[in-house]
Formats: sequence, structure tokens, C-alpha cells
Amino acid sequence: MKELTVTSSVFKSNQPIPEKYGCDYENINPPISIEGIPEGTKSLALIMDDPDAPSGTFDHWVIWNIPPSQNKIAEHTAPGVEGKNGMGENGYTGPCPPPGKPHHYNFKAYALDMELGLSEGSTKKDLERTMKGHVLAEGKLIGLFSRSKL
Repeated sequence: MKELTVTSSVFKSNQPIPEKYGCDYENINPPISIEGIPEGTKSLALIMDDPDAPSGTFDHWVIWNIPPSQNKIAEHTAPGVEGKNGMGENGYTGPCPPPGKPHHYNFKAYALDMELGLSEGSTKKDLERTMKGHVLAEGKLIGLFSRSKL
């Protein structure tokens, strides 16, 4: 399987995500770039989750059917169909860990050989099930986020 390169202009891999993108501030998605998209890609998908959440992995953003030409996702934009986050709402919800040590936030990108027939509001599980067998390449960016107080 080919590997995508997933980067952000506002944080580096395994470095802190700026506060502005968290739940206590602007609560908007950071800019994300996806490079190394293989030939034959019909759409991109992106999942942002927090595996360190106390109740198990928390989904912050689930988005699919991003056109391959939209591989540079600007902050506060959703160039595809958005699914339900862990709050039960469609769209992005920013990092919001309990005070203490930083949590890791995975931005997982997928290049797919088709557009997905999922409707808005589908879950990460729906997306993962529908993508199965259609992933041409994948990649991940990890950001860190911590809060000093509630």
C-alpha cells in the first residue's frame, strides 16, 4: 500500500496543535495537506480522532468524498461530506482533553478508488466499513493538545 504524506502548516508531527483549534477557542479545523496521492484516486477521506480519551477513542472529525484536487484543506473548511463526531454532531469538534498530560490526535487520510455513497451524518465505523477494499494509499499526522484547566 502506498503512503500519503499528511502535514499541517500550523503544527509539525508529534508537536502541539495551536489552541485556536481547540474546544475552548475558535474550535475550527486546522489546515491539512495530503500529498502523494496515487493515480486512480477518485476521492479522499479524513478521520481525526483521540485514542487517549478516557472513555476510549473519541472521533473529532469524519469527512469523505473530498475531491483529490482539494488535497489542501484550509482551516475552517469542509470540502467533502461530514459525518458524526463523538458529540453526535456533524462536522469538526476541536481537541478538548481533560487537564493533564497531552493527548495525541490522529489525522488519518485515505486515498480511495471511488466516491462513497455514504450520507451526511454517517459514523466513523460506517466510513471504515465502506472504505474497506477501496483504499489506494493512507497516511497519518499526529498532533498533541493539552489543557491546563477546564
